[in-house]
Amino acid sequence: MKSKIIGIMGAIPQEIDGIIAVLHDQVKTVIGNRTYYQGKLGKQEVVLVYSRIGKVAAATTVSALLLHFHVDEVIFIGVAGGIAPHIEVGDVVVANNLVQYDMDVSPLRPKYEIPLLNKTYFESCESRSKEVVEHITAFLAPSVLKECITKEELSKFAITQPKVYYGTIASGDQFFSTNEQKEGLQKALPHVLCVEMEGAAVAQVCYEFAIPFTVIRTISDKANQEAHYSFESFVEKISLIYGREIIDRLFV
Repeated sequence: MKSKIIGIMGAIPQEIDGIIAVLHDQVKTVIGNRTYYQGKLGKQEVVLVYSRIGKVAAATTVSALLLHFHVDEVIFIGVAGGIAPHIEVGDVVVANNLVQYDMDVSPLRPKYEIPLLNKTYFESCESRSKEVVEHITAFLAPSVLKECITKEELSKFAITQPKVYYGTIASGDQFFSTNEQKEGLQKALPHVLCVEMEGAAVAQVCYEFAIPFTVIRTISDKANQEAHYSFESFVEKISLIYGREIIDRLFV
């Protein structure tokens, strides 16, 4: 019986470098200017890759995971900007579903609906997502988190009691760095928890190939005027550790 292979993606190196560092039996393959790292996390066969930023880059990369490496499942892990008022830096959002907030072919079809698919929201793998929520909840416990990240770094980003949420993530080809962008999305899609640039594209490709997927996003910024500074600092200091610990607890 063929063993299950899981594809693990991040948009930028800082989102998956910590995972690559603990990957055993590494084999590298370059396709389309991306390096795919095959190996094992514990006993689990995986293929790791960073897609680069944006929906087209993400769709290209996940297509190679499906068609060349024949993965049976996809997990996307990375950072996002918080949209809902209660979402704080250091929190983690696991997608229940995803929507492309910049898709609009109205009046031909309703706003946000993907043409020909007649779908607006793409649902993640419920069983895997809920398993992920449990593992993240354990990782975010104060006693555990402080063993992985220094008190100084947590204080720098005002991370005190981070939480994990299960809900809607919005994707589009913009980096949110103004209150106007944030407030516009809040008004249009008030149930969205966070915003990023790849997840819904990965979700659409996986849906079309009938492959289960999970999207995990750590909140790096509040998607406002301070987003640039917070994002740059957060991905260098925090996201690598979050990504490594979350995946490590799933498979090792």
